[in-house]
Amino acid sequence: MANYIENKTVKNLIADLEKRVEEHILEPNNLEFLKKLLSKAESEDEAISICKLGTTFYKTGLIFDKKLEVPSDGIYIFNKNEKLSFDGNGTKNKLIIGDNYYALLNLLVEYRGKIDVIYIDPPYGANDLGEFAHTNYENQINRDNLLSMLQSRLMIALQLLSDTGVIFCSIDDKNYAYIKCLFDEVFGERNYLATFHWMKTATPPSLSPNVRKKFEYVLCYKKYQMDGGLSGGVVSGGDMPLLNDGNRVISVVVPKENIICKIPDGVYPAGQYDRVELEESFAVREGMPVDDLHIKGPMKWTQETILKEASKGTAFYIKSTKFAIRYARSGDRIKTPSNIISKDECGVGTNEEATKELDSIFGKKMFDFPKPSSLIEYLVNMRTYDKKDAVVLDFFAGSGTTGQAVMNLNRKDGGNRSFILVQLPETLATDTKSDTVKNQIELLDSYGLPHNLAYITADRLRRVIKGEGYDGRNNYDWIKKNKKFDGSLEVLEMTEYSIYDHSIFDKIDETLYGHEKFNNIKEKIEWVCTNFEKVARKLKDASRN
Repeated sequence: MANYIENKTVKNLIADLEKRVEEHILEPNNLEFLKKLLSKAESEDEAISICKLGTTFYKTGLIFDKKLEVPSDGIYIFNKNEKLSFDGNGTKNKLIIGDNYYALLNLLVEYRGKIDVIYIDPPYGANDLGEFAHTNYENQINRDNLLSMLQSRLMIALQLLSDTGVIFCSIDDKNYAYIKCLFDEVFGERNYLATFHWMKTATPPSLSPNVRKKFEYVLCYKKYQMDGGLSGGVVSGGDMPLLNDGNRVISVVVPKENIICKIPDGVYPAGQYDRVELEESFAVREGMPVDDLHIKGPMKWTQETILKEASKGTAFYIKSTKFAIRYARSGDRIKTPSNIISKDECGVGTNEEATKELDSIFGKKMFDFPKPSSLIEYLVNMRTYDKKDAVVLDFFAGSGTTGQAVMNLNRKDGGNRSFILVQLPETLATDTKSDTVKNQIELLDSYGLPHNLAYITADRLRRVIKGEGYDGRNNYDWIKKNKKFDGSLEVLEMTEYSIYDHSIFDKIDETLYGHEKFNNIKEKIEWVCTNFEKVARKLKDASRN
């Protein structure tokens, strides 16, 4: 195998470190030291850990004790769960059951640079975090553990995002400042787009001792560049002011062919008119402008933009002799989103509506604190309104809401977006006092399935895609009121094997990584060694001996 420094992940990590030098975040000498360490890295785990430690060389920024992932002695690969997977018409989607760190590493084989939108809602408490689940006050994750757990996963997520991709992260107010700094480290502060304020409840507890909290945060970062920006929905018709008192005062000329006058015929001499100045006289005859409009004021658009818009057919209205000029684009236009996400602002529901939505699918409470599908649908549409074949990833899938949101968006606009969800295979505690967990265990027992939370996620997706649960029943409220979505779900489970297992080449199924079946073993060995560095290293060591 070639020196590991040639691995794509390492090359991308070095490129990210070089950007940090350009931004004066990382010292050049420290970069050279890190590159030497990376050249000796024997796995992606080690490479990511080296870069995590490298951030301690920052001049400023977030400082925390970086806890490294404990590398596995074996190799984690995808295995298809035939019992839970199902086929159908429409989009092909994936649910991956396993530690999302290893799932993300496996996704690099097929999806490096191909994910258009990532949405995550990481856990804020101790549950589901394995070795990172050491707690401090009120059962919250120790922040060093939370940040360490997220940092390595975000570094891989950065490799998965397309150059024009974006990532959204839901977070509460206690952890927002820390997570914001972590995202600045991994994605770069210049790639920060917005912090959205989602109204999570319309009825906050009236007995709250301090503040009745209505909002939760959603961070948004881009990878590199974005064409077209974010969408807050489509607006049809209507005109908008071209003047904005906060803008710089400039002189522009508006072509007469694009001007629609609503003022009396006559000649309006040069001079001051309320907020604007006519720099040349302006005549109107039989409701039509005789000349171009030479006007000076606090304009939203430059002369170049005005001419560009005019060539597209944008109309400019003069409705009064104050000459407060307005514009109206032809056809529909994309509205820039505000940083408020609420029912009134954009039709997005609350936590209460999310609970009702899930109850209608399962008939009883199955998850605590779910997000409404309308929230994730709105976020995904922000970036994919003009890319309807986008791939959406959620590696803290929970109840699977992101999957339903993607399918509902497809139904509305005729898109064929697909989703990839990753959920930890949490074993449910049978001695629990929680009614939610009791309901989960009862459902899994009725299916004859192990007490694995991820299987509940799979059942939720089957119920909305196939219109029935894994037991074939379809007597739940949601399917009575909604048409089922169509599509397929490939359920993959992360399985660990020894790298010294001589049958490892047979156990790695290339079709689960977007590759056609190989015709001969030589081609497959080359492919495996290219994409699974631990196997390649084992073969290299064996050849030396």
